[in-house]
Amino acid sequence: MKNLQAELKESIIEQLNLEDMEPGDIKNDEALFGDGLGLDSIDALELIVLLEKDYGIKLTDPAQSREIFKSVNSMAEFIEANRTK
Repeated sequence: MKNLQAELKESIIEQLNLEDMEPGDIKNDEALFGDGLGLDSIDALELIVLLEKDYGIKLTDPAQSREIFKSVNSMAEFIEANRTK
């Protein structure tokens, strides 16, 4: 799981062009949206694309993404349970 969390942090930084950030700047339990990392709805769309492209996961319920993208930990748990790649 730690490898997946590190991989996710690198992917988030790359996918969202967060040039001033390093993987160590993102805490595993830090909120990705709002007061945490400060991502927005456009970033959420990019993360949905990331899940499909890198892990073969298609999100069909937009409401589900709010829980999945709560933190790196919640993303990693969802990916572990649902990945096809």
